[in-house]
Amino acid sequence: MTRLLVDCTFVFNHPELNTGIQRVVRNIINHFPSLRDEVACVPIIFKQGEMLEVKKLAPKYADAWYGRWHCRLEALAQKFAHKLTQIRLRYWRMHARLFRWLPWSPPRIVQRAANLGFHVLSMSFILPLYFVEWILEKIEDRSRTVGLECRADDILVLLDSSWHTDFFPIVEKLQRQGMPIVSVIYDLIPLTHPQFCDNSLVQVFDRWFDWISNTANGFIAISGTIRDEVRDEVQRRLGHERAASRWFDFFHLGSELDRLNESSSVRPAVKKLFTSGRAIYLMVSTIEPRKNHAYLLDAFEHLWQEGSDVILCFIGRIGWKNERLIERVKKHPQLKQRLFMFNDLSDVELEYCYSRARALVFPSFAEGFGLPLVEAMQRGLPVMASEIPVFHEIGGEFVSYFDLSQPESLAAQIRQFEAHGIFPATRQVADWSWLNWEDSARQLVKRVMHQVETQQHAQSSYETDHCAE
Repeated sequence: MTRLLVDCTFVFNHPELNTGIQRVVRNIINHFPSLRDEVACVPIIFKQGEMLEVKKLAPKYADAWYGRWHCRLEALAQKFAHKLTQIRLRYWRMHARLFRWLPWSPPRIVQRAANLGFHVLSMSFILPLYFVEWILEKIEDRSRTVGLECRADDILVLLDSSWHTDFFPIVEKLQRQGMPIVSVIYDLIPLTHPQFCDNSLVQVFDRWFDWISNTANGFIAISGTIRDEVRDEVQRRLGHERAASRWFDFFHLGSELDRLNESSSVRPAVKKLFTSGRAIYLMVSTIEPRKNHAYLLDAFEHLWQEGSDVILCFIGRIGWKNERLIERVKKHPQLKQRLFMFNDLSDVELEYCYSRARALVFPSFAEGFGLPLVEAMQRGLPVMASEIPVFHEIGGEFVSYFDLSQPESLAAQIRQFEAHGIFPATRQVADWSWLNWEDSARQLVKRVMHQVETQQHAQSSYETDHCAE
């Protein structure tokens, strides 16, 4: 029986993360058991040059209080290790700086002795790194993985964010042995909108996409919009003839929040805000430039200047390149009056906010899908969003779209909604429906299997015809 070996390396190593790609990978993997009668889906990770089968994606402690503390301590340990490395390098080369201060040039034997001495001194900073690594390795629950033997008819699906990893040689070896490689693409934003990303990510992603373009047999995106962008980019890099040997498809994401721990509670500050009876407009996303939070501030400032009592609430962790925005929020005269920000809400609290808000406002410049849109609409919360192609694909006539060049266009929609109670979309969100995560996982698996089988059949036919000639 054909197996799909589905990579989840980054999510496995970072169970504390709960945004974007991590949410998708976790939900898809967790619904594989419901597909066991249709196809065998095996979650895998790459570790130290090996492929391992994942028996449990999250550690036992993931949802417990000591699990959250472990994740925080691990993050602190990583920062500590990085600092120690910087100090070690500084001490290692300190003798060269000391020699520049001397009025004479010391003999070579003295230079070599100093080099050796400072090198030994710098080694003292490496020992804590090994110690931290050893401790973290011991803490990890090793029962989460077991060894895995590949089969001739296996298919490797790179579901996770593989540009973060270093398993490229293993994947290349598997591909040379005949295993089809499928890459899941979430977006091409580091390539199409590099101004919104860290320079290091842009460079890493560009190199990764070169590698995956040359390595993968097929690509499956999370929307038709991104599928078309991927096809165009692969054709640009490889040429039309080589790109024609790849296949391109897409699937859509689900909508449930999977970390609704019944023992979790909603913090008093959130309850107080969302039971106030005031109209609250949510923005749910990581706070980073592409999400365009500044546009929302501009639009709502128009309303506040008119005396409107509507509330703008940012929900999401603080990301990158946002210093000016965060400073603007923290110094805003409406902060904690009509402007609120929560950076660490649980899924229980997010569900609470979705169920009590007036609408979701989503002004992104670019998206691969827009998960908060379907999360909100599936709960009956109407959405106002920027007029970009992928939002039209996902939301259709059920979303009210505004002009990104004019914050007043959003302010006008909110003003109309508040005055008349009629949401300014062509169709009502009550008539909207969407697939769940099980449907999403099934759609992904079926389309991958169909495309791989079609490609293999075409290849077999070509080889048969070629031999006949």
